[in-house]
Amino acid sequence: MNPGTMDAAPRPSAIGGFENWPSYLWSHPRHIAETPAGQALADALGVPSAPANSGAGAAPESAAPESVAFESEETHDGVTTSRVSWQLGFGPRTRAWFLRPAGASGPLPGVLALHCHAGIKSGGAERLVDAQLVNRYSANRGLQTSTLQQKLYGGRPFATWLASQGFAVLAHDAFSWGSRRFDLGTPPWRTAAVVEGRKALWREAGVVPSEADLYDAAAAAHEDTVAKAAGLLGTSFAGMVAHDDLAALRVLAGLPGVDAGRLGSIGFSGGGGRSLMLAALSPLVRSFVVTCMMTTYRSLVPSYLDAHSWLLQTPGLSRLGDYPELAARSTADRFLVQYALADELFPENGMRDADALLGAQHASGRYTGSFWPGGHAFTTDMQEEAAGFLLASLSPAHRVFARQNGHS
Repeated sequence: MNPGTMDAAPRPSAIGGFENWPSYLWSHPRHIAETPAGQALADALGVPSAPANSGAGAAPESAAPESVAFESEETHDGVTTSRVSWQLGFGPRTRAWFLRPAGASGPLPGVLALHCHAGIKSGGAERLVDAQLVNRYSANRGLQTSTLQQKLYGGRPFATWLASQGFAVLAHDAFSWGSRRFDLGTPPWRTAAVVEGRKALWREAGVVPSEADLYDAAAAAHEDTVAKAAGLLGTSFAGMVAHDDLAALRVLAGLPGVDAGRLGSIGFSGGGGRSLMLAALSPLVRSFVVTCMMTTYRSLVPSYLDAHSWLLQTPGLSRLGDYPELAARSTADRFLVQYALADELFPENGMRDADALLGAQHASGRYTGSFWPGGHAFTTDMQEEAAGFLLASLSPAHRVFARQNGHS
């Protein structure tokens, strides 16, 4: 593609499928948090307010996005899985998976399972559910799902397995992933140039890329454009992801069979960062888990800066304190951070320093940190620990104890 061709062609949209995003931000300028600490974080991230349909006078944290719909449901291996969707005020409709133990009676603790970044945006929450089920809804997506699960989740469909442990689990596509991805069929020029270079490398290697490969290559380059647009519009990439996560949390709180007083969040890698941010922004989160996404800012400079996406590196966020200090902005009763000692994305000294900071800030036992051998992956052993932690933290007995000891 030469400059002359670019000049002659109409300039494509840099935010395909999200052309109504700017007007949404202008009409929903600010998320109103329930605590000053949460508000400071929301303002630093530029989190816009989410639409609500619960009537006049409803508290922001109790309002749910419009048009929540159950689209299908099936039961397999003791887990009932529903396809759920809702419409936010801009961009494509959000699609999600709602999973719970088959035949469960009584309200269950609810967990928002937050998918990782992984550099793969053609899909989102589907990487957390059974690959065969994914394939029935999205042709040819099951193979990529299975591959990601083998590489990052110990071969386990984490959200499906978590539901089998006694939780009501919601896993949704976040802003710019899966159903909420940008339309890059005609990519903006800068993104197109990067993709053409990638195609040349594939041709040289004799590789025939799939549609998902082509999309993910474009999306990787396009994230910089999305972050640039977000900054121009007064928000941030992480702030927009937090917006979608807050909306999903409110959906979870209102789903049938969910105890809205016992909600937690969990995520690996980029999903772990999202879990931390969500807990700091919303008091609905009573317990949370961060897996392979905790360090100090200092440890990232200079060698690890290019190892991370815009989810971790929001301009100006460090003015609120170091990354582990953000946990103090949450009102959750307990939280767990899991570290991988051979994590390729974080130096060990940064993880050790973060653990020390968190331990010093939360001497009452509110914080639990655990170190695991191996690289950047959410192993089945780590999952077992995380599920046990959430089950204990969200038990009715623990919630009574927490209220008696001053936690909301």
